[in-house]
Amino acid sequence: MTAAAHSLPAAKPPRRIALLNVKYSPNLGDGLLSECLEAELARTFESIAPGTEVFSIDLAGRRAYPAIAPSRRAALIGVLEALPARLRSLATRAALTALVHLRLRGHVRARLAGCDAVVLGGGNLLTDADLNFPMKIAGALAQAAKLRLPVAVYGVGANRQWSAAGRRLFGRALQSARPAYAAVRDARSQAAWRDLLVPQGVRPAALSGDPGLLASCHFPRPPQPFDAPLAGLCITAPMALRYHATGPEAGSAADAGTVLDAWYGSAARALVDAGLRVALFTNGSPEDRDYLAAMGPEWIRAAKGPVTMTNSFADPAEMIGFIAGCQLIVAHRMHACIAAHSFAIPTIGLRWDVKLDSFFALAGRGNYIADTATLSGPVLTALARQAVAEGVDRAALEALIAGTRGDIARMAAALARAMQPAKAAA
Repeated sequence: MTAAAHSLPAAKPPRRIALLNVKYSPNLGDGLLSECLEAELARTFESIAPGTEVFSIDLAGRRAYPAIAPSRRAALIGVLEALPARLRSLATRAALTALVHLRLRGHVRARLAGCDAVVLGGGNLLTDADLNFPMKIAGALAQAAKLRLPVAVYGVGANRQWSAAGRRLFGRALQSARPAYAAVRDARSQAAWRDLLVPQGVRPAALSGDPGLLASCHFPRPPQPFDAPLAGLCITAPMALRYHATGPEAGSAADAGTVLDAWYGSAARALVDAGLRVALFTNGSPEDRDYLAAMGPEWIRAAKGPVTMTNSFADPAEMIGFIAGCQLIVAHRMHACIAAHSFAIPTIGLRWDVKLDSFFALAGRGNYIADTATLSGPVLTALARQAVAEGVDRAALEALIAGTRGDIARMAAALARAMQPAKAAA
């Protein structure tokens, strides 16, 4: 080797950016938005630092999409629902403390090795159901702080229903992280951030597009069917609606079990009456899959028409392949609606949580969200016909997609600036 060769500077390793999220949740909507954010952030960094690797660290310590198999999740939620509030809080806090100390911290620390930055990104993460996310996020951001890594927050949802302990955990974690950039996905989340976190010394948050709006940019559209148009009716278990609902709609969600068993069958029939084939599907949560398996045959009999049950999806790509082949989506689940909207497929939202109202308002589809308690068969038939005939405003959709790409580019630029001191020191 020549002296000149010895004098060449060593090649700098590519940048590595870790996303903190729940990518591998059985609810594939979480995986969808995580994959979209990974792909778009990597695409954006190609013009800043070519070869940048973007990957996710699951806040529950998972490393892959779960196998489609029986799960104890529904039973665990049922047990938690039955416990008195104080006992439920003590039980979940003990379990989460063990998870954070025995599993999550080591998992995050190992995955952050060699990273240059961290993004807390995508999903309804700033929520407090039995301290689940406050403890996990605090534990993960503590590891990032120990490594002095720049942090950004992007596209998260936030509500106001935080316990005093949850508020302290979120505030301390984000104040210590001192995000180089912070953005939330809707005005309600921005107001909650302003009122609950800014007084604790956390920087204000901007607004940003949900990464799931980029589904059509990063997943292919399948060939369209040649027979009658297909409506996807997304099934959500009453248990899930009760456990996760927030805001004014939480009251009606609490009563969902008394109406949904009959409503889904009448809804399938109403969609058939609108001239549609119907496929019953779920986003993948075990309680939803169990509910569909138990009730689906009865709903098919009640519909008296071309109604089928889909197989469970193994990953977000399979779910997108189904959704993008539909001509209408009817769902409680927000990311089933967001993915469909990205492909310009009309959606009808089933009200249960303020986050869904926020998305339908953003998408300009406020006339297409309704409560199942008042959405009768004839009304749904008429609404479905109207939605399919009207379609989606393409210009408004393209503006949403372009805006989301711009939001991610601004976050990437802020992260790149924050990484410069570390780069110079290296």
